[in-house]
Amino acid sequence: MSDVTLYFQDGEQVLLVDQRGKRHLMFLRKSETFHSDRGWVAHDTIIGLPEGSRVRSSMGLRYLALRPTLAEYVLEMPRGAQVIYPKDLAMILFWADVYPGCRVLEAGMGSGALTLALLRAVGPEGKVISYEQREEFARRALANIRTRMGEVANLVVRFTPVQDGVRDEAPVDRVLLDLPEPWTLVEPVADVLRPGGIFLSYLPTIIQAQQLVEALRRHSSFGLLETFETLFRPWNIDGQSVRPFHRMIAHTGFITVARRVVSAEGEPAPTVAEHPERDE
Repeated sequence: MSDVTLYFQDGEQVLLVDQRGKRHLMFLRKSETFHSDRGWVAHDTIIGLPEGSRVRSSMGLRYLALRPTLAEYVLEMPRGAQVIYPKDLAMILFWADVYPGCRVLEAGMGSGALTLALLRAVGPEGKVISYEQREEFARRALANIRTRMGEVANLVVRFTPVQDGVRDEAPVDRVLLDLPEPWTLVEPVADVLRPGGIFLSYLPTIIQAQQLVEALRRHSSFGLLETFETLFRPWNIDGQSVRPFHRMIAHTGFITVARRVVSAEGEPAPTVAEHPERDE
């Protein structure tokens, strides 16, 4: 491992975690000072330390200094719109099967959480085409992306409604929508998504998910439909005290996934994806 990746540098982000688990995301700057209710810490005392070091505040209280993971950054970064939680980002990347070199069409940047996850997953050989018609959201999302990744060459942002330009993007490997009425895009998405490609939509209510599924079922180019939500419940394990936390991240959104299939006359595609455990 090189010194650049091991030791904290002037100008990079650091996450300070106190003994209560409270997190503080900041940029390291020479001669500057971090202040909190637990005292102050000079940035110069962190610069040059290896990641995972502990530093003490002026009050003698300890902080753990780490580089933020993408999940930690998403939860702490400035927001112009509600972010997709890490628990859902992980499921989206896996169920949409986003891979290095993938060409992804995204609509609804929000604060940039999903865009960040997609850019990392597709890698430098892939491409993310993102539609966001609300300029203030796009500005915030792009600022968050630059803060985390610097300038990226494989992101294209369209400041227009996705329905106005989606057909110009063909072909794409994946289509991911974070929009309130994705059922209006079923037909144009079928035109740009390659056979075998995956369509995924993230929606806040089951009524919206129902409307989308009905629209997908009416279209002969989609099969293997699934809708699910992800619940995240941490557990406390401390000696003999083993119990779930009193608070959990329960419902945040519904994920609907479908595959683009080649329609055959008189032979409808399977509408529900089968899982090995269902055969037991």
